[in-house]
Amino acid sequence: MTSNQNATASTVLGVGIATLDLINEVATYPEEDAEVRASAQRRLRGGNATNSLVVLAQLGHRCRWVGTLGEDAAGDLVLADLARHGVAASDVVRVRGGTTPTSYVVSSRANGSRTIVHFRDLPELGADAFERVSLDGVDWVHFEGRNPRATASMIRRARRERSALTISLELEKTRPDIDSLLDGPDVLLASRGFAEGSGFSDPEPFLEHLLARTTAELCVVGWGVHGAAYLACGGIAARLPAHVPPQVVDTLGAGDVFNAGVIDALLRGRPAREAVAAAIELAGRKCGHWGLTLAKEGV
Repeated sequence: MTSNQNATASTVLGVGIATLDLINEVATYPEEDAEVRASAQRRLRGGNATNSLVVLAQLGHRCRWVGTLGEDAAGDLVLADLARHGVAASDVVRVRGGTTPTSYVVSSRANGSRTIVHFRDLPELGADAFERVSLDGVDWVHFEGRNPRATASMIRRARRERSALTISLELEKTRPDIDSLLDGPDVLLASRGFAEGSGFSDPEPFLEHLLARTTAELCVVGWGVHGAAYLACGGIAARLPAHVPPQVVDTLGAGDVFNAGVIDALLRGRPAREAVAAAIELAGRKCGHWGLTLAKEGV
């Protein structure tokens, strides 16, 4: 994968969490109550929104992140990594005495799967903090679908002040009051887990159900090894196959890469089908190597 610096860059603001990821690589996923030795360990910045922004920055866009971090060494690591990737974070809220969220990841070399235990003891970004974030020059705002009451207020503010910008919303997990976020976004990016948590075992009926309940003009759902599906207003739900690399090495963050791929392609004016196809390929290629550095492989 290589970044495309030739197309006109857009400014993307991401709103969500950032984490410290402690990744233990093992030969195979251990059985319960087992004791195994990790073959490698990594300490990395994680978090859905920041992962997507790091990918979008490599694809040539100007990126900013807003969220909360603890005033601790893990928060410093997160900010240093974002700066290294060119993602601005001047609007971050550092919580005095707070602990930056941590994800403990077990990654299996056998098939590239990952299991995550997430610990969070930090306030979410409040709507009042988002009110102080400038939207001048922003072309696209991407929200994680969490903390629904505050996020709904943020979406309303963005729509009220900058009606022309595009708003996307990630729906990763079902949460209380998550439906309150469906009024306002232009693009919904759902996960298979969200669809199944909503009672659907197939993507097409899920997308039809989702589109009927939102103001969004495009709904997309990733379906893992079975590819992804999309449904645009006035259209018919369609599914596209997965892009499988020669060897699956690392699936951590693949959904975030997929979301970034959709956003990037839509910003470049590509139609929905091409945008989803490009995102599938980007996410598939990512699964063929460790991490989110796109320049490791050629297209």
